[in-house]
Amino acid sequence: MFLCTKGFIMDMFSCFFVFILFHFWCFDSAQGQNTSHPNCTKEFQCGNLRNLSFPFYKSTELDCGLSKVYCEDTENPILELNGVKYQALEKADVFIRLKYTSLGELLKKNSCETFDKNFSIAISPSITYGLDPSLTLFKCNRSQKSRNEEFFNSSSYQSYNVCDGFILYYNISIHYYQVSEIPSSCSFIQLPLTSNSEAKSNGSGLFHLLTDEVILGWTVSDECNQCYYAGGRCQTDNTTNKFHCAYTFVLDAGNRKTKVIVTVAVFLGCCAGILILLLCFRKKTFWYKCLMFWESKTEDHRNIEAFLKNNGSYAPKRYTYSEVKEMTTRFKNKLGQGGFGNVYRGNLQNGKHVAVKVLNELKGSGEEFINEVASISRTSHVNIVSLVGFCFEGHKRALIYEFMPNGSLEKFIYEERSDGIRQLDWPILYQIALGIARGLEYLHRGCTTRILHFDIKPHNILLDEDFCPKISDFGLAKLCMKKESIVSMLGARGTIGYIAPEIVCRNLGGVSHKSDVYSYGMMVLEMVGGRKNVDVGVDRTSEIYFPHWLYRRIELDEELQLIGIMNEEEKECARKMVLASLWCIQTDPSSRPSMSKVVEMLEGNLDFLQIPPKPYLYSSSRTEVGSSEVELA
Repeated sequence: MFLCTKGFIMDMFSCFFVFILFHFWCFDSAQGQNTSHPNCTKEFQCGNLRNLSFPFYKSTELDCGLSKVYCEDTENPILELNGVKYQALEKADVFIRLKYTSLGELLKKNSCETFDKNFSIAISPSITYGLDPSLTLFKCNRSQKSRNEEFFNSSSYQSYNVCDGFILYYNISIHYYQVSEIPSSCSFIQLPLTSNSEAKSNGSGLFHLLTDEVILGWTVSDECNQCYYAGGRCQTDNTTNKFHCAYTFVLDAGNRKTKVIVTVAVFLGCCAGILILLLCFRKKTFWYKCLMFWESKTEDHRNIEAFLKNNGSYAPKRYTYSEVKEMTTRFKNKLGQGGFGNVYRGNLQNGKHVAVKVLNELKGSGEEFINEVASISRTSHVNIVSLVGFCFEGHKRALIYEFMPNGSLEKFIYEERSDGIRQLDWPILYQIALGIARGLEYLHRGCTTRILHFDIKPHNILLDEDFCPKISDFGLAKLCMKKESIVSMLGARGTIGYIAPEIVCRNLGGVSHKSDVYSYGMMVLEMVGGRKNVDVGVDRTSEIYFPHWLYRRIELDEELQLIGIMNEEEKECARKMVLASLWCIQTDPSSRPSMSKVVEMLEGNLDFLQIPPKPYLYSSSRTEVGSSEVELA
């Protein structure tokens, strides 16, 4: 034992000798080191916007984000987008209400200079902005008047023919168009549209339809988030117009003496850490008990143990960590991973296959772990995944589910496929949508305690060998009494692209089971289209935001032109899925159906399904011509 320990110590000292040489080389070669934004403020106060962080950055700091904000000596900060400065009035999570002061002055004077402005924001692979609501106007050369009128009059556009040099055409009910079809003498601009329904309906004139205030939403791409938090800068390649992550190097500010002190301090600290570890190994019994005693007294440990004790009748079987390692063959067969941790395939002693989710260290009081065990333990439904057991031992946490051979839904609706062929045919897609709806109906109405999921998305829908859907991942779930229609919630929860608007903008309505209905609708629309609801990679500008494109076709009673429809029965299934989903994504929660009604829509006669109103807010991604999931969802 002594020889092993002595050899181990010698090996470690050898490693740290190499570390010192490497550390000096890093200081003296390359003239710097990779940095994770050392001169950038991660979070800062900015007037009435309160706390801001990436993608926003202070105007006094250089290239620290994607959207510059001027916070100095003003209650209403100034936000700069594409070189245009806006006054920021208020912020609600992922939305900011903006005021374009100079535009407001022009609107008061009914000035034609208004139409030299343009709210359209260029598409970037790093960040997507949404400015809603907005009105698209076509600014056409007056010399081509006859040709322009031939096009726009046939499309029921209104005209504004007062300004010198150009004529404006617009239609507040049309949001989709093909850029290639617009006359070459015309260009389009976007300006904020008033939310005053009276001004829209009484035909009081173009200037009364416009306003100087607009709601800004934004979504940072996954690539940009990963780049930024790894120390890089989100940039666009000027040649390919694709995302590029750039890493910068900064000079060390200290002199050589400082470098030596820092290096020696790091070395001595590491040596001390190694000696403590060795002491723990040699005195394992005493130090191990001390460590476990300290850990058992942490707040999250106490909270979870208290929950398990108080809910023993609901909690499934508890496994030790050694049993988890045994059932997964020491975590040999990895099925996937996510922000929560990794998922492994395993086998119980009775031969039953399971999926074991090993959680990362928990945040706060271990709320997600408690939610998962508390929620699923209270359910028993064919469309809800079964929790077989769990492990809670020190800082080790794992959840053990029934195994789903076909994995999660997202791999069947987003993967590349040849033209005219879907990963899943329409009858199966329809049954999956219906099964998820029944599962949510059960969570909202069938349990003794109502369960709100708050994270319905394709990644959280698992499929068994018969493609029967199972709702999973209850880490963000909330339990409430059935009689409670509105629940209280601190902060937003969910996934960008599926979050209901009232969760991030509370003046739109209370948070309730209708928030799950919205997420369900956004997800089914992605199932229908076989793509993300916002897709900058499509060929036609009008199809960037898929729900708008679908709504337009439904509104005009046109063919949906969806991939893989082979007969009238499949056409009817697709149309019922689309209509039910468009009802589900209504901005006003009270306008959305309950999940019981959604099941009724899907199972009922298509002739009885009415066309819903057009949702007021758009998803926080972008408008059709460069604007978001605003991926409100």
